[in-house]
Amino acid sequence: RYDGPVTTENNSIFEPDGRAIPYVDEMSEGDGPVLVLIPGRGLEGGALGSVAHILAGEGIRVLRIGNRAADDATLDERVQDASDVMDHVGIGATWIGGHGVGGTVARALSAKRTDRALGVLLLGVEDVDVPIAPSVPILIIQGSADDVMPPANGEKLRDSAKERASVVTIEGGGHLFPVSDPVDTAFAIEDYLAWD
Repeated sequence: RYDGPVTTENNSIFEPDGRAIPYVDEMSEGDGPVLVLIPGRGLEGGALGSVAHILAGEGIRVLRIGNRAADDATLDERVQDASDVMDHVGIGATWIGGHGVGGTVARALSAKRTDRALGVLLLGVEDVDVPIAPSVPILIIQGSADDVMPPANGEKLRDSAKERASVVTIEGGGHLFPVSDPVDTAFAIEDYLAWD
């Protein structure tokens, strides 16, 4: 159990053009850096909640952007949703990441809106042909026992961008390693980004 500083969590729904996009804005004390996280599935169960809470306790503001209620949005629609929520809460260029399919959304958002991405964080990597913004650093965190998005996917992506991609492995972590190993996951993020 993590017993870091108290943070403020704001659960909201943003409804541009009739789209209901859930998001959680977890503010840290002070004016620390910002990280956008996109879960593979909606916010139900708080798939990235523990990781976000730990990071917020370390002084990082974490904006988690979920899926529309029907969960049938296309990749382009999810990219637009994430960009719209970032505008809505006043977040400019920052690190953008996600778990599984959410990481694919982060990759696509970084490529479409290069002004938005200072870097891309991928928690598990889908084997898809989706670009990442040129020149931004890429942090790949993967579970060594992930049978849904195996470590080979992350290695393949790293090999395609060796000069800017790094891989951290959570030993024994399955596909849901951000849920089963939130402390290791959060500290790997914080250590890489030197946000301590």
